[in-house]
Amino acid sequence: MINVRAVIIFVLLVVNVHSFSQMRRYGKNIPSFHYKNWHFGTMLGVNSSNYNVSIKPNPLAYDSITHINIISQPGMAIHIPLVSYNAHETFHFRFLPSLSFHETAFEYTSFKNGRREISNTRVEQTNLNFPLFIKGSTKRINNFSAYALGGVGYSIDLASQADVDPNLQDPIVKLKKHEFQYHVGGGFDFYLPYFKFGLEIKTSRGINNILIQDNTFYSAPLESLKSRVWWFSITFEG
Repeated sequence: MINVRAVIIFVLLVVNVHSFSQMRRYGKNIPSFHYKNWHFGTMLGVNSSNYNVSIKPNPLAYDSITHINIISQPGMAIHIPLVSYNAHETFHFRFLPSLSFHETAFEYTSFKNGRREISNTRVEQTNLNFPLFIKGSTKRINNFSAYALGGVGYSIDLASQADVDPNLQDPIVKLKKHEFQYHVGGGFDFYLPYFKFGLEIKTSRGINNILIQDNTFYSAPLESLKSRVWWFSITFEG
């Protein structure tokens, strides 16, 4: 399995060395960047999806379920376009429509007829996201700056099975199509000769309960589900 922390450190070192060498040879890269109000670009990234889950007081009443485990799976996201408005050198508004792919595994442990049984199901989402961020950054130090951001977003699940009739023989966890989230995170910007390169990590938390309670095996013990996602992204902005 790829060590994400090692990859991040390696990319940071490469970009820092490159930026420093460019600064020594040419001085500041793209020095007029902050004098432009509008900037456009793209963002690519990976994510890890999970849920904040509330379980009903007595899950044993539902098919003798003793434990529910939700397992994160890797996903990806494509943000096109990235639209940024510079209200000030250190204060920006950012709009990031994106298409993201999420997968989460649900594992249920039950005790039936004196035996321990494990049942599994997966939830796959293809979300069209519309987040709006406020970004506050440090003043530029040569070819480097750091930033923090926060915002709110709306998502629609293009792969939602909300309208699928429940099947007692092959139950699924049904989720609502529409969701609202809040986001917090931060990152680093590196000014290269022709564009600004960024590394960003953030988390989003669902605001509304997206569980559709149809009283089947997987949903009956659950009170609510709210998304919890970690995002790691790279940006290219001109």
